[in-house]
Amino acid sequence: MSRGLGTLEVLDHGEAISLSFDDLLKYHGRSSIGGVAHGFKVLERALPILSAGELPERYDIHVETAFPGPGARDAFEMVTRAVTGERYRVVPELGANAPVAPQGRYFFRLGYRGATVDLTLRPGFASDELVQLARLDSHTPAQEERFTWLKHDMASRLMALPAEDVYDVGAPAPSGAGA
Repeated sequence: MSRGLGTLEVLDHGEAISLSFDDLLKYHGRSSIGGVAHGFKVLERALPILSAGELPERYDIHVETAFPGPGARDAFEMVTRAVTGERYRVVPELGANAPVAPQGRYFFRLGYRGATVDLTLRPGFASDELVQLARLDSHTPAQEERFTWLKHDMASRLMALPAEDVYDVGAPAPSGAGA
């Protein structure tokens, strides 16, 4: 859950822990800063829905996504420990209508104790230019500079908005389905 400006709160064996976007960047670094911002916003949007306003136990959160980016993966890992706990799966065929990402699509399915929610990025947050530059095998120095700027710009835009303005919630799957 997000409690307060720029923090996610979950329980770790009953003890509340709070993680900021800066905390997630300390874990991942800045190479995929846009992906870290996506992971943060997905969690900020999904957790209150899944846990009915209570702090969720991090070890009971499952993630399936069509977005295999390392920044988002590391954000989910730091907050939920889902990668280590084998509760994180990349499923490329999910979210066929979601916006195209540098790899895969911006679609996330999170589950928690029988509840599931699907999230899709709203249009306008990932530019075609960012996707094209990400898919190049190598960059000129000018392309690398532009690519880095685009990633930071996207992260800044995502983090400046409430999660509700960034990710749409799809119809929840029936209990026991999905993640």
